[in-house]
Amino acid sequence: MHEPVSPDMADRLELWDYRRRVADIYSDVRSGGREELTWRRWVRRRDELFGTHPQTPLEHPESFTGLPYFDHDPTWRTVARFVASAEEPWGEFLRIGTLQFELRTVASSLPLFWLNVYGGGVFVPFRDRTNGTSTYGGGRYLLDTVKGADLGQEGASVILDFNYSYHPSCVHSDRWACPLAPLASDLQYEVTAGERLAETT
Repeated sequence: MHEPVSPDMADRLELWDYRRRVADIYSDVRSGGREELTWRRWVRRRDELFGTHPQTPLEHPESFTGLPYFDHDPTWRTVARFVASAEEPWGEFLRIGTLQFELRTVASSLPLFWLNVYGGGVFVPFRDRTNGTSTYGGGRYLLDTVKGADLGQEGASVILDFNYSYHPSCVHSDRWACPLAPLASDLQYEVTAGERLAETT
């Protein structure tokens, strides 16, 4: 006879499945290339996950009709060079260096963080001039390899495609506590790509 699964264990197993599905979605992105079709598939699969999975970040998935996004624009894709630096603590993370890149002819950089717990993982949040208007005031995420959000590399360069930027889970429900992008991760221009807030009338 099997032991009954406790509510806590069921919750863990569902979260395990959720993260596996996120990793699968990003595996498809890495193999799908730069085409808008790949991005549209990412959008559709995220909507399916948010709308149907028990671990959805949404408070009311029964009324969910899809996450809002800026239009896809290939000029928001670039590659970055990683420049290592002395490790600097930031909560559960360590700042381990900087990603340097050019985005729409503007020289830019973002801190690269490493999750300082078992297994580790890369984390790249960012702020920009859409925060507080068309996007969440605390910034958005671009990479979070612990959860499978990984756009890959081109040779020694890190792929950054802001069409795939997304809001932290705390945007969708107060049940979640999320690290917000630090001031050092502020881009001094509007990033009109990726997930946005719903437009109000």
